[in-house]
Amino acid sequence: MDRRAVLAGGGAALAGVGLAARLQAQPRALTRIVFPFAAGGSGDGLCRLLAEELGARLDRSFIVENRTGADGRIGINAVRTAPADGTVFLVTTGPTMWLMPLVHKAPGYDPIADFRPVTQLALFEFCLSVANATGISSMADFVAWVKANPDRATYAIPGVGTIPHFIGVRLANAIGVDLRRLAYRGGAPAISDLIGGQIPLSIGTVADALQQHRAGTIRTIATTGGTRSQFMPEVPTLKDSGYDIVADAWYGMWAPRATPPDLVGEIAAAMLAILAKPEVKRRLAALGLIATGTSGARLSEIMAEQVARWKPVLDETGYRMEN
Repeated sequence: MDRRAVLAGGGAALAGVGLAARLQAQPRALTRIVFPFAAGGSGDGLCRLLAEELGARLDRSFIVENRTGADGRIGINAVRTAPADGTVFLVTTGPTMWLMPLVHKAPGYDPIADFRPVTQLALFEFCLSVANATGISSMADFVAWVKANPDRATYAIPGVGTIPHFIGVRLANAIGVDLRRLAYRGGAPAISDLIGGQIPLSIGTVADALQQHRAGTIRTIATTGGTRSQFMPEVPTLKDSGYDIVADAWYGMWAPRATPPDLVGEIAAAMLAILAKPEVKRRLAALGLIATGTSGARLSEIMAEQVARWKPVLDETGYRMEN
């Protein structure tokens, strides 16, 4: 075995032991992972897997707390004001951290000033899925359907001011139709209504649509990556269908800003070791997620890169949220 790998593994193990001892000495019985969206989707599944793995690694109870509402802002602000003692962490999508402050006039938080980055966790992709009752099986069918049914041309999204929101805006502009958005508290409730036929179209994550797409209860007609999704290789991208729209995203972990850097570094080391495990990679892939793992510094760089990429698009739409 590579000597460096042995040393790295040993270092991570010692970090885990040291952190476990420090956390056990604290008066709080539990460590919370706050997820600001509804239970049942891929992000919730990611959180519960991480809570399980961290609990086993650090010999401490980790629980997932779903704090929904206000398109993620309620949960994010709950962590912002939480004790900075290593007993509360935030797991959320990258866009809720870098995109929301760009489009909301008063988000209530500053992703740089209020939070300390821990690690990027996993990548995910977006897709367009339709209800079976529509009879749509391709993007060409979709365009014909929305033009023939303008009063029903509504798309579900997992929250306003999100990447799916702006995918919908760009798609509507590209095909010259007025698509109306309907915001849900996460992707899972939107998929549920898509299955039931209450809505004709959903723009959300591949992860949230994957199981139902494979089961045939909904039909996914396009993905939004630069290349076809490894989870849905049979589904064309929007670029394949003639639309120059490319978008993907990721989940990350943050702590309240005043959390001691050494404690955050130890959690990051534990997370890197967990995300490198083949079984964890396999379980995340089953959720439609690609495990990553980075330093906190790299997570900050990724956020800056995303802002540079998407801000011109946001400025072009002129969209701003009031509440």
